[in-house]
Parts: sequence; structure tokens; C-alpha cells
Amino acid sequence: MEFIQQLVNGVSLGSIYALIALGYTMVYGIVKLINFAHGDVFMVGAFIGFYSITFLHLNFFLALIISMVFCALFGVLIERIAYKPLRNATRIAALITAIGVSLLIEYGMIYFRGAQPEAYPSGLVPIKAVEILGVKISGQSLLILGVSLILMVLLQFIVHKTKIGKAMRAVSHDMDAAKLMGINVNNTISATFAIGSALAGAAGVIFGMYYTKIEPLMGIIPGLKAFVAAVLGGIGIIPGAMVGGLLLGVIESLVSALGFSLWRDGVAFVVLILILIFRPSGLFGKNVREKV
Repeated sequence: MEFIQQLVNGVSLGSIYALIALGYTMVYGIVKLINFAHGDVFMVGAFIGFYSITFLHLNFFLALIISMVFCALFGVLIERIAYKPLRNATRIAALITAIGVSLLIEYGMIYFRGAQPEAYPSGLVPIKAVEILGVKISGQSLLILGVSLILMVLLQFIVHKTKIGKAMRAVSHDMDAAKLMGINVNNTISATFAIGSALAGAAGVIFGMYYTKIEPLMGIIPGLKAFVAAVLGGIGIIPGAMVGGLLLGVIESLVSALGFSLWRDGVAFVVLILILIFRPSGLFGKNVREKV
């Protein structure tokens, strides 16, 4: 029973990593950029959700929607200002810019509101706990799983069934050919940033509700772990990010359950090293030879 309990905790945590990892993997799939500022968009989402609940007195779902909309606009703004001018620059230039944007968001937040942490109010979930086959599942875990599943299904629908989704897949496959076919590549890339950032914003609100404490540097470790999850699944592959996030969450919870809670953060990077050594393309990726 303890094992099943830890499995449920791991899936809840993994859902948060999966939502953040989707943003990494979507952006990489289209512009081959590791957007290291993505973890800080997640942090901004957590604060937008917190202020929506505490100052505007909105419920959890309205706060979640506001956070997603704000983060989508914020993601587009970052892309237009920081990344669009570097579209034809070297990958290292874009990567350094991403790290710079990340630091700017973190310390900009500290400058404007201070470094003190905030705590999400309790009682956001009406259901306290549900017992299934002797396993007690908290209302928070159920809500996280429900929201995460809905958002992941919605993303799959957008990518496979909508016009913008088809454009995203076309640009990901061959940007130059997509341009020749009349697809507006700039708008497609902005839409990708918007969708990925909205998912990160949702993850921020869920994280705040689950862990209570939020602070301006909170995006660093979850952001890096979500990057590990994206690499684990195969970066650039959407189902891979989902599976990678869930797997990483379960691995972390099991490591904690075995009494190695001090290794909880370190295990993600052990997984990264192992995946880079034994399967660099990730679980869902294919080995592609690059001509230099």
C-alpha cells in the first residue's frame, strides 16, 4: 500500500514536470532552442495564481486560467524581444540569451517584489481525501492529475487537429519548405511559445497549491528537472515529454520512499547522465545522423 501511495505522489509530481517539459520540447522541436527561461515563466505563473487568489479572491480554476493567459502573453513577449532577432544566429548565442533572460526574470522579480517567499492559502480543494482500495489519495493529487490530463489532451488536440497545430508540425519538420507553402513562420513560433508558456503557468499554480511555498528563485530546480524529463522522453517529441515527466516524478518519489530523500534532487541529474550515455536520443527519439 505504501508503494501505491508513493506511486500516486510520484505521478502528481511528475504531472507538474510534464507540463513544464512540454514547453521545452515544443520550442526545441520548432526552433532547436533550449529555452532556459522557461522555468522562470513557471515561477511567474505561480505568483500570478497566488495574487489572483489572495488579492482578487478568485477560486483556483479562475486563477489557473488567468495565470495561463498571462504566461502565454509573457512567453510571446520573451520570444519577440529576445529570441526573434537571433533566429539566424548560432545556437550558442541563443542559448546564452536564454540564460540571460532567465536571470533577468528572476532578479527582476526580486527587485520589484523582494525575495521573501509567499504561501498559497490552504483549502483551495473542496475534497480533502479519497480512499481507493485502502490507498488514501489527497484531493490535491486528484486535482493535479485531472488538470494535467485535461491540459495534455487539449495540447494533443491542438497539435493534431487544428490549423496552428498543423503549421507547428510543418515548421518543425522543415522551416524553409513551410515558408514556401505560405505558412507564417514567425506567428507559428510565437504560438508555440504561447502554448508552452501557458502550460508552464498552469504548472506554477498547481505547484503552488501542492507545495504551498513559492519564491522568486523557485523555477530553477523544477525547470532543470523538466528539461531532464524532456531529454528523457526525447526532446522535441511531445508524448516523450509527458512520459519523461511522469517517469521522473515516480523515480523521485520512490527514492524518497526508500529513505534517500537527500538524493531527491540529485536523482534527476543521475537520470540525465545515464540517458545521455546509453540513449542520447531519449526513450521516444530516433538516432539521427547530422552532417557537419
